[in-house]
Amino acid sequence: MQDIVQLKNDFFIDKESPVPYYHQLKIYLLGEIESGNWKPQQKLPSEAEVCERFGISRTVVRQAIKELQNQGHLTTEKGRGTFIARPKIITGFVQNLIGFYEDFTKRGFKVTTHIIKQELAPASHHVSEELRIQANTPVIILSRMRRLNDEPSVFVTTYIPEELCPELLHAHLENKSLYAFMEKCRCGLEIYKGHRYIGVTLANEYEASLLEIEVGSPLIELDSVTYLKDGRPLEYFHALHRGDRTKFEVELLKFKSLKNN
Repeated sequence: MQDIVQLKNDFFIDKESPVPYYHQLKIYLLGEIESGNWKPQQKLPSEAEVCERFGISRTVVRQAIKELQNQGHLTTEKGRGTFIARPKIITGFVQNLIGFYEDFTKRGFKVTTHIIKQELAPASHHVSEELRIQANTPVIILSRMRRLNDEPSVFVTTYIPEELCPELLHAHLENKSLYAFMEKCRCGLEIYKGHRYIGVTLANEYEASLLEIEVGSPLIELDSVTYLKDGRPLEYFHALHRGDRTKFEVELLKFKSLKNN
């Protein structure tokens, strides 16, 4: 039997208050989640039940739920209902330059990869600028759907100049680290540093189908360029992380200034 949360009998919508109904409902739902009264993967009552219990319209209920979904507190599954979301997966934004596979495997996650595209193509203008190569230079394009504990987590497309590692075009990377492959195979490429840029966007139909979310759901986009020790760009990637399941952690360090004695 599905574990459904219980709505408090002592909460009501104050219809004399200037605070919008949806916001009152949202604050109540959020309080139950953050207090731990409602647990991850418990199910919310149906919209009709919530409407009847608090004397509000479905529009009010849907707006409150939508905002909590966008903030990662709730998740809706087609045909099943709305559930309390599991805690977001924390990803380091400033971190050692290790790949997704190494990072999450070390943290105890089951990491699986589905290769969507692995092909050779001429670099677009944007990709050539990021990799500092001439437009139309052959690059290996690697598109992958990464899953953590069998749940879709990130869709990433990687571009690497063919001349740096031609073996990559036919490598089997379903359950392997890309960085480890490039370093340990005869390419012998070792990453020295990288730059990453973070942004937000909304899922289109294709991205939503891959990540198993609704069209228009928030995504965290990450663009990254990694470099070899001699300063040449090795890799450019564009990654789309599920906004409802991902939180980026930024480490800040204080550096002492140097003073002349």
